[in-house]
Amino acid sequence: MEKKRQIAAVLILLALIGVIAYRHSTGKDLEKYEASFFDVFDTQTQIIGYASSKEQFSEQMSLIKDKFQYYNDLYDIYHDYEGMNNIKTINDNAGIQPVKVDEEIIELLKLGITMDEKTDGNMNIAMGSVLSIWHDYREAGSEDPYSAELPPMDELERAAEHTDIHDIVIDEEASTVYLTDPDMSLDVGSIGKGYAVQKVAEYAKNELGIQYMLFSVGGNVCAIGGHPDGSAWAVGIQNPDVESDQAYIKKVEVQDLSVVTSGNYQRYYTVDGKRYCHIINQDTLMPADNFSSVTIIT
Repeated sequence: MEKKRQIAAVLILLALIGVIAYRHSTGKDLEKYEASFFDVFDTQTQIIGYASSKEQFSEQMSLIKDKFQYYNDLYDIYHDYEGMNNIKTINDNAGIQPVKVDEEIIELLKLGITMDEKTDGNMNIAMGSVLSIWHDYREAGSEDPYSAELPPMDELERAAEHTDIHDIVIDEEASTVYLTDPDMSLDVGSIGKGYAVQKVAEYAKNELGIQYMLFSVGGNVCAIGGHPDGSAWAVGIQNPDVESDQAYIKKVEVQDLSVVTSGNYQRYYTVDGKRYCHIINQDTLMPADNFSSVTIIT
């Protein structure tokens, strides 16, 4: 793992590009730099920021990359990591025993439970048993499109019997999480990445003293401040019609805000000519088809 992180850090350094210089109020020149990496949250991460030197920006990126890696590992449902109890550890111990976890997992799960209540049960982080079935069929269909098929509804319905969010038992004093249903599993894909981006942005601002930076992690964009000259960041919202000549359907300007987009145009597979995306409607147990894309600015 350490070697992997060192390699990733080197790749970040190679990706740095200085393009514009500003005179900051402190009298120091600030230059604009960019960095990108691909090995967290299964998506491309792009970061634009201002620093007094390439070396300073490189140091900031190394620390920020480590933070992203931490959250990636913590919220992973597919892999184990030495010395860490993550979401997969909780799932592996469903119906067996409580798992002692970091506070960041407990805070994320509490947020998920709260948002499920606020949305009348429409954002259930306990849908892992259903989502894992769709994940397997989508992966198989993407690898072999000619053999792509839909999961049998009876299989989905049996899995849906193990999605009661009230079966998540959180003991904050002991810092443990326990799933009382042995056939239940958590999937925090609906909130994990966005939560991590927000937490990393808070870390960059409060701990590293960064004033001007823009994070783009998949469909999650988060702005710290704007540009040093006082102007806002310009964020393009992608056209869900990827075959259109118009790449973006709207441009928004943001400072200290997040722009979060989810859609059906990247993670999907095709069965009998119809596209099925990764966002599952828990009422129908089928991929949602109400909208091609939804963006929230908050």
